[in-house]
Amino acid sequence: MSIETKSGTRQAGPAERTRTRTRRAALSAVRGLALTFVSLPVAVVCFCLTLVSVALVPIGIGIVTTPWVLTGVRMFADWRRVLAAEWGGERIQRAYRPLPADANPWTRTFGMLGDPATWRDFRWLPVDMTAGFVTALLAFALPVYALEGFVIAAGLWRAWDDTYWYGFVPVTDQTTALYAAALGAVLLVAAVRLSPLVLQAHFRLTSAMLNSGQGELAERVRVLTETRRDAVDTSAAELRRIERDLHDGAQARLVAMGMDLGTIEALLEKDPAKARELLAQARRSSADALTELRELVRGIHPPVLAERGLGDAVRALALRLPVASEVDVDLTGRADAPVEAAAYFAVSEILTNAVKHSGADRIWIDMHHEDGRLRVSVTDNGKGGAVIGAGSGLAGVERRLGTFDGVLAVGSPAGGPTMVTMEIPCALS
Repeated sequence: MSIETKSGTRQAGPAERTRTRTRRAALSAVRGLALTFVSLPVAVVCFCLTLVSVALVPIGIGIVTTPWVLTGVRMFADWRRVLAAEWGGERIQRAYRPLPADANPWTRTFGMLGDPATWRDFRWLPVDMTAGFVTALLAFALPVYALEGFVIAAGLWRAWDDTYWYGFVPVTDQTTALYAAALGAVLLVAAVRLSPLVLQAHFRLTSAMLNSGQGELAERVRVLTETRRDAVDTSAAELRRIERDLHDGAQARLVAMGMDLGTIEALLEKDPAKARELLAQARRSSADALTELRELVRGIHPPVLAERGLGDAVRALALRLPVASEVDVDLTGRADAPVEAAAYFAVSEILTNAVKHSGADRIWIDMHHEDGRLRVSVTDNGKGGAVIGAGSGLAGVERRLGTFDGVLAVGSPAGGPTMVTMEIPCALS
């Protein structure tokens, strides 16, 4: 387990800045290639399946297929939201309307079709497969084309019998091949600066298409109202659970212990041996009651969270996992207690789901704070397939975070890995 901490900063020199830019450009090229050859086919398939499924709604077939297709589109959009945040620093709000857990296919289909977020996803797909494809491809092609000039100078020009045009340079011999290398050097300098910017433009385009606009402020208010109501209902259910646990557990033991003590008083002179036996039983009952009270308090607000903060509390959670885990924490202070509690129990639920359902043998937890947001990512190398659906643990996590205007994004393709990312607006003290 590793802990990432901030240390003092120093001024980077020109050579180090150049290396940093080069690494960024190389990383942007690789990411652009991945987006080009992975996202484009998926976007085309999602767009075509959505068109066909919605067209089949009038004859009844689409009533069955549309929820499944749109769920797949949402999973793809959620994955791109995660990439936009991880690779581009673009935070894209997820504002799908919740559906009843027991909704029938008819209700589910028209509930999803009546959701403005569904149509944002649908409008985004053709943009992603055209302009999105071009920007992702350019992020890869710019540095690769620049490097081609050096390959030509190294002797590739000999493979052509006639003139090979590299840009505006006609390459016919070694001298002109060196001109191509000079042009490649100029293009490489430009590509080092432009490739990250082009990839950033790709993610900004995604953000512009998927984020809700100002005209949908009422929808945002409605979602927040529902999450507040869910939070109140959850708090009431939690209070009833605590009352039930106290009544059936610690309270029952304390009542029994009081009765034992009354019996002991009556037996002290008549039957000291029996009194000593009841005293031992009362001592065991008091220890059991104390243990139950501690467990109850830990479930309400873990002591380590109150005493040492969210980072150490999550590390304590990871230590109790039956699988290998790594925790990276970069927090310069503490959030408000309600925010810490929400984040802690959300991470706990996500880790529980990963252990129970993913089949993973390794889990990574990353926690940091930037731009006024607490950001936690939980990644496992399991079988994937996790979705935010009605009745699932992740849906409960989303409602818990919604109380604080937080968001949850899930990227979990079939075969894994699964990345669950949560963000909560907050300040650290």
